[in-house]
Amino acid sequence: MTSKELRGKYLEFFKARGHAIIPSASLIPENDPTALFTTAGMHPLVPYLMGEKHPEGRRLADTQKCVRTDDIEDVGDATHHTFFEMLGNWSLGDYFKEEAIKLSWEFLTSPDWLRLDKNKIAVSVFAGDKDAPFDEESFSIWKSLGVPEKRIAKLPKKNNWWGPAGQTGPCGPCTEMFYWTGDPDKVPAGFNDDNVSWVEIWNDVFMEFNRKADGSFEPLKQKNVDTGMGLERTLAVINNFSDNYQTDLFFNIINKIKRLSGKEYKEEGTIRAMRIIADHLRAATFIIGDSKGVTPSNTDQGYIVRRLLRRAIRYGKQLGIEKQEEGGWTKEVAKIVIHDYQDAYPELSRNADFIIEQFKEEEEKFGKTIKDGLEKARQILDKKKPIPDKIYVQIMETKDKGEILGEIYKNRKTKKDEKKFLKFGISVTDEEIIQAFITGEEAFKLYQSYGFPIEMILELVQEKNLFVDTRGFREELKKHQELSRTASAGKFKGGLADASEETKKLHTAAHLLLAALRTVLGKDVFQKGSNITAERLRFDFSHKEKMTPEQIKETEKLVNEAIGNDLPIYCEEMPLPEAKKKGAMGVFESKYGEKVKVYRVGQDAKPFSYEICGGPHVNRTGELGHFKIIKEESSSAGVRRIKAVLG
Repeated sequence: MTSKELRGKYLEFFKARGHAIIPSASLIPENDPTALFTTAGMHPLVPYLMGEKHPEGRRLADTQKCVRTDDIEDVGDATHHTFFEMLGNWSLGDYFKEEAIKLSWEFLTSPDWLRLDKNKIAVSVFAGDKDAPFDEESFSIWKSLGVPEKRIAKLPKKNNWWGPAGQTGPCGPCTEMFYWTGDPDKVPAGFNDDNVSWVEIWNDVFMEFNRKADGSFEPLKQKNVDTGMGLERTLAVINNFSDNYQTDLFFNIINKIKRLSGKEYKEEGTIRAMRIIADHLRAATFIIGDSKGVTPSNTDQGYIVRRLLRRAIRYGKQLGIEKQEEGGWTKEVAKIVIHDYQDAYPELSRNADFIIEQFKEEEEKFGKTIKDGLEKARQILDKKKPIPDKIYVQIMETKDKGEILGEIYKNRKTKKDEKKFLKFGISVTDEEIIQAFITGEEAFKLYQSYGFPIEMILELVQEKNLFVDTRGFREELKKHQELSRTASAGKFKGGLADASEETKKLHTAAHLLLAALRTVLGKDVFQKGSNITAERLRFDFSHKEKMTPEQIKETEKLVNEAIGNDLPIYCEEMPLPEAKKKGAMGVFESKYGEKVKVYRVGQDAKPFSYEICGGPHVNRTGELGHFKIIKEESSSAGVRRIKAVLG
């Protein structure tokens, strides 16, 4: 089965069962400052899971683009990805556990659909804890469908609980479905989630609770179903592949990497490098080609794009891929991704030139960075005292050399047992070893500032008879990752779920701001993205030039006049073509379904603002207070950014 067939079958199945098919939302969350990327199918639907009415109804299905970078170090195995597609079906207060589970079972096992062997399926349910009870209902439903008790695992919250998308919001227990991918003649009678041959393919989440800011859980008035089936993993299972990269989602990408490198997809190191390149360049293509167009940078989503591209380039170097022509080689892989995915995601072909240009620029920048880094590395290496050839060879051939060297370097200040190596027949003191060491701090600086992976640093030092404190490097890296996570948690705190009134006001203010900008700067201004916390609004818009102080002042004036006039805000639902015909602005049209919500600010025939939007908003502009722009700056090529507050 091809990926196109699986996507089609999934949506066809749920459409026939009363679900409206909605398009994938952007990879960049709108008005959710708690996350850099859309990490799950539920992410764009949080307002509707909290009770807001969806214009397409209470039953929905989609294929959602997602990006997760928490486990980027795991990419390179058979199943982990940074970018992936999640097939999902949703019940917004309509059906619940029984119908959701039965729908999942039918789609997986029915001869009319995926035809998976029932005897190779196992499931897990929530075991219960102090926050919520054992999910006995799901357990009983699975038994009624014929799943043996030994194949129904009761697992804790870390395994069978989902959400919220941020620190607070809708969440609940889940039931997961696994398929046996090992020897078909040795399917175990019971289920053990530690056995890698059991591959998770589907997850039904039952949103029964709302997690509050104090960490407590309260029952939701509207109980929802949120399900997710990973396209990549399921496609591999259906086709009896043990490797997601053998599916048509990656087949042409891997082939291109093989041609560029002149190597085959075999041997552990080569396979891992090719998988990382394929995954990272696919993810970067989708992020840059998204409707909100993120470009490589040193902050936020742009930092992730840069990291993905540069990590792919480094692994390309490991495979021997060098610059093929003007503009580098990564863009050649991007062209394959665009070609293979453009039917399902037409924004890739629309933004193809932009994607290619960004790949070319970043590869050229990284080439210069590596060149500068080599110069800095040589400066560090020149200050060290190499070990003589004969002794260096002895040390490098010593068993457990890394641990021994690390210990010596770690204890360098104590100056104990300076003849430590004599028992190995090596005539060298601790002090001589220390003088030949690149410290963990020095290695990490090369990695952080110039993108030097530890593998490149090790290659350089071996040429000079020097050593690297790899243990110290790992400690520095871990420390940096913890700091980054702490900073991100502080930077992206808040969000619609835990500060609804303040974010609702700023969300409404964003509509007024766009209308004012189009009046001041012209009709070529369109929204390119937004990020809202309880404290401020961040708004990206298309405009090539820096705004003048006069333009900023005039924009503020128009917004505050609209607020001062206490304009009413109306919401109406209508078909998308009708909304467009009436002149409603669609910020990111690709995310809308057949029916849309249109918000009108003002009563007359020429409202101050008239936009397609999911909400939520205040009832009147007078509720907003005073609007103030605190900063106007560049976001990326042709895109400006405004930060504003309400007081």
